Amino acid sequence: MATQTTFPYSGAIDADGHILEPPDIWEKYIDPQYRDRAIRLRTNEQSLEYLEIDGRPFKYMPAGSLAAFGAMGKKPPDRDKPDPNMTYVGEAPFGSMDAQERVRRLDQEGLEKAILYPSIGLIWETEEVGDLAYQAALTTAYNRWITEFCADTNGRLIPVAHISMGDPHEAAKELERSVKAGAKGAFFAPFTPTDKSHAHPDYDPFWAKAQELDVPVGIHPAGEPPSKRVHQRFKDMQKWAMWHFNVHGGQGPLQAFTAMFQYGLFERFPHIKVIVLESGAGWAGYLLNRMDAVYDSPLGDTVRLKEKPSYYFQRQCWISGDPDEKAFGHVVDFVGADKFFWASDFPHPDHPDNYMEELSELVAPMSESTRQKVLGENVTKVYGL
Repeated sequence: MATQTTFPYSGAIDADGHILEPPDIWEKYIDPQYRDRAIRLRTNEQSLEYLEIDGRPFKYMPAGSLAAFGAMGKKPPDRDKPDPNMTYVGEAPFGSMDAQERVRRLDQEGLEKAILYPSIGLIWETEEVGDLAYQAALTTAYNRWITEFCADTNGRLIPVAHISMGDPHEAAKELERSVKAGAKGAFFAPFTPTDKSHAHPDYDPFWAKAQELDVPVGIHPAGEPPSKRVHQRFKDMQKWAMWHFNVHGGQGPLQAFTAMFQYGLFERFPHIKVIVLESGAGWAGYLLNRMDAVYDSPLGDTVRLKEKPSYYFQRQCWISGDPDEKAFGHVVDFVGADKFFWASDFPHPDHPDNYMEELSELVAPMSESTRQKVLGENVTKVYGL
């Protein structure tokens, strides 16, 4: 890991760190009837690793590229010249695949806790298998593993359940099972297998359960199937990282989030808690102002809310921002210090690995009250830590 200076502030909690799932967890933790369809790591005739899902090669990540998941702070594998020696497990950095290593990493960085999200779990839904029960079984297998993974860390590592938004009743059932097993919240991809918004009334059983359990639900960027992608306008841009991580990575979650206001989700469920993850923070001022402006116009007649969207945002929504966002502090001042967390995105390659230095620079100019809220107080309250 990169050399880190001692972090000068206490109580910091990483609101969106990632774990590299050991590749055999689906075989071990999935329900027996789905074991032959479990996600697996395979090797092709060129000795390159590839992901297998439902007995077929995963279409949307080239063989030899899985090592990129752990490439924070170093050059990812060359997609055009993959190296059989660069493997998913072999390139996993310290603290990315072992719970006790991760706790030691937190100690080295001066962090109190980390809330954990998956890596392979962010891409497999791209493969539209069409079997909602099978997709639910894959998420259940991961959730069983991650709650067990975090269980012996004295609360330092916080599990969050992966929910595939297929059957809403099954989603509600899995949320309840996971929370009882130790998960402190849930997340879903910015799209759904049904092509309906997450806020569609069909999904009310899930939101009713989230409200009953009083756990936050996050929208996290994920690999998106071609039929659901929000960044398909320019066909020549599909493989370029800057285009992909800026346009796809931010627009998907914000489209899902905006739909929640259109459908009046926060009116129907006044106590649910929603978090927008890994999409930056700078959009907050624009989106809140724009939604309020539309609400106040004749077009606002279609919005199923009694108050302006910003009212519900302040009541029920939060944002996880990035330490390398230079405008983060200004957005916090404008929107409100109670509304923000910070996150490392470790060990993924779309951010640099000096996030602790960036975090120090980010929070240093803040007042002590704002600093403590952004570093850990807000996320502690929202997740009930």
